[in-house]
Amino acid sequence: MSWRFITCTALFVTCLVTANTIATKLILVGGVVLTAGIVIFPLSYVLGDVLTEVWGYTAARRVIWLGFACNALMVAAIWVGAELPAAPFWKGQGAYEEILGQTPRILLASFVAYLAGEFANAFVLAKLKILTRGRWLWTRTIGSTLVGQGFDTVIFVTLAFVGTVPTGALGAIIVAQWAVKVAYEAAATPLTYAAVGYLKASEHVDVYDYGTDFNPIRL
Repeated sequence: MSWRFITCTALFVTCLVTANTIATKLILVGGVVLTAGIVIFPLSYVLGDVLTEVWGYTAARRVIWLGFACNALMVAAIWVGAELPAAPFWKGQGAYEEILGQTPRILLASFVAYLAGEFANAFVLAKLKILTRGRWLWTRTIGSTLVGQGFDTVIFVTLAFVGTVPTGALGAIIVAQWAVKVAYEAAATPLTYAAVGYLKASEHVDVYDYGTDFNPIRL
C-alpha cells in the first residue's frame, strides 16, 4: 500500500484511541451533555468514508480491525500500568485510575459499538457507491454516517447506561449524540470531497465493490 493509504490509516487509528482516552470527560455544548471524545471521534468516520470510497470495503475492513486491535492494546497497557505498584512519592494513582480506568461495562459497550458502527458505515457507503454509480458523494458520506453513527450511538449508550439512567434521559442522550455526530460529518463534507478527489487522482484508484464479500470478520 502507498504512503497515502498508510497516512489515512494512521490518522484513523489516532482519532479512535484519542477519542476513547478523552471520552471520560463530560462536556456541555449548547445545553447538551456530550463526552469530550466528540471533539475527534467523528473524524474517524470521515476517514472511514475516505478509505472505503477510494480503496473499497476490503481495505476499510482491515483498517477497522487494526483500529480495534490498537485500541485493545492501549486498554491493556493502561490496565497493566494501573496494576503496577506506584512509587511511594507519586501521588497520582487515584487520578490515573479515575481518568484512564474504565469499567468492563463501558469497555464492552465501546468495543461493540465501534465495530457495529464502523462496519455499518463502510457497508452502506460501498453499496451506495454502486447504487449511485459513483455520483453524489455527499449522499454516500452523510447516508452512511446516519446509519453507522446510529448503530454506534444506540449500542454504546444503551449497553453502557441502561438501568442506571432513566429511559427518557437515555433516549435524549442517544438523539443528541447522534445528531451532533451527523452534523459534524455534514460540516466536514467539503474536506471529504477534497481528500477523496486528491487521493483518487494521485493513487489512480477508485474501487467499486462489485462481488465483494462483505463478511466483517473475513480478513
